[in-house]
Amino acid sequence: MAEDLLPQELRILVAVADSGGFTAAADRLGLTQSAVSHAVRGCERKLGAVLFERGRRGAVPTAAGERVAGHARRILRLLAALPGEARQAAGGTATGPAGPVRIVAFRSAAVQVLPQVLTVLAARWPELKPEVRVVRDLGRGTAGEVADGRADLALATLDATGGTLPGLLAAPLYREEYALAHQQGHPDPRGLPLVDWDENCGSYTADWWKRQDWLPPATINVSDDTVVLSLAAQGLGMAVMPRLSLDRPPAGLAVTDLGPDRPSRRVGYVTTPELARTAAVREVIRALREAPLPAGATPATEPPTAERGESRRP
Repeated sequence: MAEDLLPQELRILVAVADSGGFTAAADRLGLTQSAVSHAVRGCERKLGAVLFERGRRGAVPTAAGERVAGHARRILRLLAALPGEARQAAGGTATGPAGPVRIVAFRSAAVQVLPQVLTVLAARWPELKPEVRVVRDLGRGTAGEVADGRADLALATLDATGGTLPGLLAAPLYREEYALAHQQGHPDPRGLPLVDWDENCGSYTADWWKRQDWLPPATINVSDDTVVLSLAAQGLGMAVMPRLSLDRPPAGLAVTDLGPDRPSRRVGYVTTPELARTAAVREVIRALREAPLPAGATPATEPPTAERGESRRP
């Protein structure tokens, strides 16, 4: 049975993984390089696995190191939350959640959902300090940030995390349909070239996409959905887009319904079972559930589940 890792050892592992080297981690933590190297070797001995590949360019986490660093971040986050949770449970002077709560979201969810949620949280719990990051919806997406311990809660596309992410708790908030974006007045928008962007793919559209004989392969692929809309508005192509990305269309852009079999995606929150019990994350979830649906979205009321990622459309 492995010896227990100490919190300081967990902090060192995370610092090495995040900074990419023993020297940089030592500078961050105010330690010597030899102390960091010794601690990492001790962790590897306790766990029975090599956690970092050492080289001239620094220290790169192995597969085991990536997983351990993710668990270490989550454990350290729970340790940081313990004092506030204990004071609240003991009926102390604290009136509500306080301190940081880390939220990640992809762009359209951040724009359409978070402003109202953050306004409610500021009014209810002024000592709560949301820290928001926008993360591209690629690969493991925002859910991966929670799994890796870099966020407490994510707004995520629940059907498209890019792989199985065990141990997470997910619940849908709304369903978002897709529509066709094209130049206003164009006589044959479905005959235009297809413009796409890197994040516009997922298991939720894959089957529908395969059935559409009129959809050609993408001739233009860009990294930002606002660029897609600009190109479509100028008649350089058409695009199949989620509705929340079409809330503020540029001049000259038209939006056309894709018909009764149009694809849709579920958007919801993802957290860990442990963090879901903390006061800060509970209040964020409460505010998310109470928030009005974004324009163009419909309710999604399925119960919370363990998150299961699915393959993405290439």
